[in-house]
Amino acid sequence: MNKIELKDMEFFSKHGCFEEERIIGNRFVVNLAVYGDFSAAAESDSIEDAVNYQTLYDIVREEMDIPSHLLENVAQRIASHVKKQFPALEKITVTIDKINPPLGGKLYASSVTFEI
Repeated sequence: MNKIELKDMEFFSKHGCFEEERIIGNRFVVNLAVYGDFSAAAESDSIEDAVNYQTLYDIVREEMDIPSHLLENVAQRIASHVKKQFPALEKITVTIDKINPPLGGKLYASSVTFEI
């Protein structure tokens, strides 16, 4: 099994349980890993045989643009959308970091990882 990763994609999105979070927005960092057999693309050197990185990025961006209360919901939507676009993938892992979440203290991020 091979792996493709898109690392540290940054988005400004409006996710959160507090109404203010869905109005003001926050910074998020998304990491996506997809696993499968990529030998056809490796042999052919053709984008037609590959999992297109631009398509993966566009899926993440599209789902990050939809406000949600919970990061779990966003991560699940991203994973499901990727699987629908690329059904041959064997595993998909999505991690979303919410930078400086409003939890009443100093911390870098809260994080959710979802895997299908």
